[in-house]
Amino acid sequence: MATIRVLSGGAPKEVFVALTPTFERQTGHTVAFTYAVMSALRDRIAGGETADVLVMPVPLLDGYVTEGKLRADARGVLGTVLLSMVVREGAARPDIATAAAFRRTLAVAKTIVHATPGETPSGTYLGKLMGELGVAQEKIVHRSALAGGVDLVLKGEADLGIYPGSEVVGIKGLAVVGPLPAEVQLTQVYGAGVMTGAAEADAAKAFIAFMTAGENHAAWRRGGFDV
Repeated sequence: MATIRVLSGGAPKEVFVALTPTFERQTGHTVAFTYAVMSALRDRIAGGETADVLVMPVPLLDGYVTEGKLRADARGVLGTVLLSMVVREGAARPDIATAAAFRRTLAVAKTIVHATPGETPSGTYLGKLMGELGVAQEKIVHRSALAGGVDLVLKGEADLGIYPGSEVVGIKGLAVVGPLPAEVQLTQVYGAGVMTGAAEADAAKAFIAFMTAGENHAAWRRGGFDV
């Protein structure tokens, strides 16, 4: 049986944690995950690192197909994830029902945390959005959810956090206010593909087929994705 190496962004992590034991039990394969922010993943790939499966937003996967680093014939769409605002459990839930309400909420917040621009698609998008909305840079903390950004909200060191919804579901002590209004929302479609240097290509295809199968859609929804 094969050991499948997976390089992935953080957004699908909780769903993979939930589903992988069943895949391993059914197939006899084992799966070894490496999670990192997008900039780190891209640096690793640029440095020559390869794996069996690559999990990223679809536009980035498309780029690797063009570069010849990802197979075009062995891909699947996992689901769509939106940006959500979070606060500490028990805190007043701010109004983000409209773009205007969202802007007012940002204006009165003392500290806001989101991923670092340039490290992840959401961080890059939010860095630009905060500037467009006139949010004072001195009250913004840049830290990815993987690197402890959510912990700042849990400790009360940040009033608000904004992250992909899949990265903030089911965390004890954290309350999800809801997705950002459509006018300021970032929609990311995550996919998976087999890398051209895959040592276990057939097992990698089986992994992608399992993760995208209809019977697993409920798990992706529980994990903060739309499928």
